[in-house]
Amino acid sequence: MNPIVHAELAWLAAQGLKERRDRILVTCAGLAPDLDGLTLLAGEAYYFRYHHVIFHGYVGAIVTAVACAALARQRVAALSLFTFHLHLLCDLAGSGPGWPIYYYWPTSMREWFWEGQWNLASWQNAVIGLATTLLCLACALRFRRTFVEVFSARWDAEVTRTLRRRFLREDFVREP
Repeated sequence: MNPIVHAELAWLAAQGLKERRDRILVTCAGLAPDLDGLTLLAGEAYYFRYHHVIFHGYVGAIVTAVACAALARQRVAALSLFTFHLHLLCDLAGSGPGWPIYYYWPTSMREWFWEGQWNLASWQNAVIGLATTLLCLACALRFRRTFVEVFSARWDAEVTRTLRRRFLREDFVREP
């Protein structure tokens, strides 16, 4: 799956958290496995050799959970582990046939894969991506926030205000 969908799924999982900062940390945990994608900076050979290896396993999960717990205001370690592993599950389903995950690296190079993996540019990923984006926008109606909060609280307030005005017919008074 693409990183935007990974981030949106992780953000959706964090909606029970009160603090924006903690929701962002859990969202980052859902993106963390793709840190090994930075091997692309060393060239395609390194990317194809190490993506789904270095950070797509238990070491990456532990490092991510510890970092998120250290930076959070609420207890987010378990939720960070959940979104990290949700990323792995999505990769196993929709990153393309023949692209395993090496969960036990560096202690083992045992491959994890699923015979039914679909391509990255598949209709399944497109449907999941669309549904996830719509759910993120629907959060404006229930939680008064959207995924946009990851980037800017001010932008999120504008998006939320627009969606609530359109779908709930709320009127907002602009302050001078």
